[in-house]
Amino acid sequence: MITRRQAVLSLALAALMGSAVSATARIMTKPVASTFHYIIFIRATPERVWAALLDPNIERRCWRGPSFVTDWKPSGLWRMVYPDGRTANSGKILEIEPPNRLVLSWRNEAHPERAAEGYSNAVLELCGLDGVTKFSVTHVMDRPNSTLIAAASESWPLILSNLKSLLETGEVALK
Repeated sequence: MITRRQAVLSLALAALMGSAVSATARIMTKPVASTFHYIIFIRATPERVWAALLDPNIERRCWRGPSFVTDWKPSGLWRMVYPDGRTANSGKILEIEPPNRLVLSWRNEAHPERAAEGYSNAVLELCGLDGVTKFSVTHVMDRPNSTLIAAASESWPLILSNLKSLLETGEVALK
């Protein structure tokens, strides 16, 4: 037979356990960030790949129109501008370590639904191995199901394939 005191304690314990389980469920179901990661190997030195990344003429060819407007200094602002002057993307240079690492805050300005998501981060890393550069891009938005990251997952492979083709053959893969 359960005493009244035991019953009250059992109910109190159940309530506490329910709160703990509820709090744990909230922590475990926190929305995860949207992430895109891509690696490509380019037959060129990191210095050559880095120089190409910062060259407006090469940028226009690889990005199929726009190029960066920036001084490429830490904490500097950057914009990616279409030939007609519209801004495609913008942000801040969070880290720059030539010729190995570039970290940018990134906001899409061309599409209102992507702009409304706010800023993401793009991390570009170059690592040399025997005349070849391993180029890694990680683009992250701290929200689930980001439309910006979905678009980036289609754009980065095209841009980096163009860069690879241009450095290896003199021509971009897709114009």
